[in-house]
Amino acid sequence: MTILVIAEHDNKVLAPATLNTVAAAAKIGGDIHVLVAGQGAGAVAEAAAKVAGVSKVLLADNAAYAHQLPENVAPLVAELGTGYSHILAAATSNGKNILPRVAAQLDVDQISEIVSVESADTFKRPIYAGNAIATVQSTAAVKVITVRATGFDPVAAEGGSAAVEAVAAAHDAGTSSFVGEELAKSDRPELTAAKIVVSGGRGMQNGDNFKHLYALADKLGAAVGASRAAVDAGFVPNDMQVGQTGKIVAPQLYIAVGISGAIQHLAGMKDSKVIVAINKDEEAPIFQVADYGLVADLFEAVPELEKLV
Repeated sequence: MTILVIAEHDNKVLAPATLNTVAAAAKIGGDIHVLVAGQGAGAVAEAAAKVAGVSKVLLADNAAYAHQLPENVAPLVAELGTGYSHILAAATSNGKNILPRVAAQLDVDQISEIVSVESADTFKRPIYAGNAIATVQSTAAVKVITVRATGFDPVAAEGGSAAVEAVAAAHDAGTSSFVGEELAKSDRPELTAAKIVVSGGRGMQNGDNFKHLYALADKLGAAVGASRAAVDAGFVPNDMQVGQTGKIVAPQLYIAVGISGAIQHLAGMKDSKVIVAINKDEEAPIFQVADYGLVADLFEAVPELEKLV
């Protein structure tokens, strides 16, 4: 078996989620190839070649792939994918955008957001917002799979010595074009990669009150997240949302402040190693998954906690 992993990157740096995806590929077994599709992405290909367990890196360096538009990348992956037993990508916005198109072009079913590999054709994935785990078996000739990064420990970024091979194929569908992007900038860690996350919910009452969480996060070296309720209320931007319809996180420590614990939020953070909940409602569902719970007014508890850090 030979497995193709689609690299997650920004043309400069290989994203950590790729290491988790390679870990999932290693569980399946066989040779692992990594596809880097981009423009001026030579440094990414070199980084991918050093990843433990990778035997070959395919570099498709072309202007058509500069912004990894799915309409252009999917035909490339589908073309290359016929020679592989499995095609894997991280269950990120990019992976979720590209792989369904690949599955359609290969006329196979997709297996989404696996968290465990049982065998080369059998996988486990969460359903019902993570309240149940389904075991899925596929007989497809090429298995197209997205990987939930929190389900697999990343492989080492160093130690490999794979060869880098250029791919000449260039697919420009001409149906979409890149217009622009606005990236949120912060000195705090990126939410999905942070070891500590402090999140606020509807109990924060307004966006200004998130200053208490920012102050605590800065002392802890943590990222700041939010529940969907807080985002929908306009307290914070949607790139801070943690949950089934937001970002999936699994930090060493997750501090939930003023979050009731709706199912869709728990689906995005319940794999955290230690969960601390602060809520004045002792019946809040969040306490059912929390390792430590504090029934208190967050506007008193959080400043006190900040002083102690």
